[in-house]
Amino acid sequence: MPEGPRRPRRGATTIEEVARAAGVSRQTVSNALNAPQRVRPETLERVNAAIRELGYQPDQSARSLRSGARRTIGYLAPVDDPLDPNPLMAGFLEALVDAAGAAGQRVLLFRPGQGTADPVAAIDELVAARQVDGLVLADVLHEDVRIAHVARLGVPFVSFGRTGPGVPQHWVDIGNEAAMAEVVRHLAALGHRRIGYLGAAEELPWMAARRAGFLTEARRLGLSAVATGGAETAAAGSVVASVRALLRGPDRPTAFAAGSDLLALDLSEAVRAEGLVVGPGGVAVTGFHDTPLCRHLHPALTSVRLPLRTIAAALVGRLLDQVRGEATPAQGLELPTELVVRGSSGRSGGAQRSGWSGWFG
Repeated sequence: MPEGPRRPRRGATTIEEVARAAGVSRQTVSNALNAPQRVRPETLERVNAAIRELGYQPDQSARSLRSGARRTIGYLAPVDDPLDPNPLMAGFLEALVDAAGAAGQRVLLFRPGQGTADPVAAIDELVAARQVDGLVLADVLHEDVRIAHVARLGVPFVSFGRTGPGVPQHWVDIGNEAAMAEVVRHLAALGHRRIGYLGAAEELPWMAARRAGFLTEARRLGLSAVATGGAETAAAGSVVASVRALLRGPDRPTAFAAGSDLLALDLSEAVRAEGLVVGPGGVAVTGFHDTPLCRHLHPALTSVRLPLRTIAAALVGRLLDQVRGEATPAQGLELPTELVVRGSSGRSGGAQRSGWSGWFG
């Protein structure tokens, strides 16, 4: 009985064989593997079908040696306590790894060496070792030394958070002011006229923007508004005490917005310590970040949800455009958030969109 055509041993197929099977040039196969956006969709599908059929496995090490590409993204991980990790950044890292993997990239985590807090030295060491093609930075501050340094080096980079003037605008961020303004409108629609805000130190740009968005929208709507500070790293007792003092006043707020979900927990503790309830018939409370704990509180916490997967995909795409030497936008990208309404603000419901997307300098 005659044998059918033999499938080549996995890994033995050459790029030339794939090109012949797909009826394209060797360069087209290379483009399909390395820059699929340059290939017409129907041609790309034909090449991918030939790759699957022949079991072709490109030699990643050889490709890296020829191109100089490491197919690896460096992520300067924020300092955190492994026993009490930041739930937002953990979610962001998960989204970043997925987005990088979808683009054929790996993520290399790094951090300043033990006994030092100097991120510049850690960046220099990684760049000198040629271990990554580009960098992802997060928690970007005003006049951030990391941004200034990588800009001087000319290293491809993107940031989760806005970069300042005079440096490349390779950032992706959410509209913090717009998100908090939506929270204020939500509380006003529920009938609250006296509202409060609890936020961390204003030197954190994102927290300053949330506070500004809260106060500006409250003034626009003619609401009575008060803002108080409270760092997530501060002793919970001091934060609770400051909120309790507001609740004892003659014009106590009937609703509070927090700059994070963890601060919303302090708000809830203060409300209950004053013999009041969170939610309907008591004091409305909202958070920010929509971390998993929100769904498990009683009542469940209304919170602002960040589009972490969209953020991560945009960051990876912008970074790889730089690595490939392609044109990149001159402005950063602001993405909208969602206000997820739950029982803590007085009613239950689904998610409604907040903010808007656009390009900003």
